Amino acid sequence: MSANTNQPDWDTLAEKFDVFLPQLAPVGEALLEALDARPGERILDVASGTGEPALSLARLQPQVEISGVDAAAGMVRVAQKKVTAAGLRNISFSAMPAEQLSYADNHFDRVLSRFGVMLFEDPLRGCQEMQRVLKPGGRIALAVWSTPETMTTLQWAMQVFKDRVPEEHQPPMAKVTLLGQPGVFDTLLRRSGFTAVKVTPARFNYHYTSFDDYWRSIEASDILKQQFDALAAGQRGSVRDDFARLARGYQSAHGLVIPHEFLLAVGSK
Repeated sequence: MSANTNQPDWDTLAEKFDVFLPQLAPVGEALLEALDARPGERILDVASGTGEPALSLARLQPQVEISGVDAAAGMVRVAQKKVTAAGLRNISFSAMPAEQLSYADNHFDRVLSRFGVMLFEDPLRGCQEMQRVLKPGGRIALAVWSTPETMTTLQWAMQVFKDRVPEEHQPPMAKVTLLGQPGVFDTLLRRSGFTAVKVTPARFNYHYTSFDDYWRSIEASDILKQQFDALAAGQRGSVRDDFARLARGYQSAHGLVIPHEFLLAVGSK
């Protein structure tokens, strides 16, 4: 992950990131369905974070062998703790940037990544490395965030912090949606050497019982720590109020339902 962007410090957020895992579960399910792993195969999960959806795959298919990597050592520590706690023997995690995979050519049958590629230090180099370690005929299943207008909660953060914090502390919309515009992700994957590339937009929702429930997750995760730390004294309450105002249009009989969109890519070598 690049030190030149204002994205969160994933290494230090690792212990709190799991607050968000339930919201991202539909994306992991879609990825695993698209990956279509088979018994006996070697699977690489790139930018694993705290371990999902690789851990779910390890539980579902004990006869696959999974290697997970992430550039943030803190994320790897959290993921590996889960492996130990669950007694899983078919999965392990290592600290490794996508741009410098230490595996041999043609080593893996399938490669997946959930919300990792757009955060690579060098997305082209990272994708080329994934292509290199994939066996001929192997399959990829990758998910990235879509366009800025479909990133509802990040749009809220952009609006709320726009006039409150300096530019270098603004939420990282440009980085997060780097590959979201039509044709960009497809082109990147083809330039990296993948074939039969297909990129499909898909919608899913964050679900919270109430705005208070959502706000507790924001504070518990520290996902906006950089922005909160840059606020002038006494502004945190007004920030919460502005988020609450933006969330009102998403209240329903089922609680707070917040739409987001991602791109699901599949391809081959």
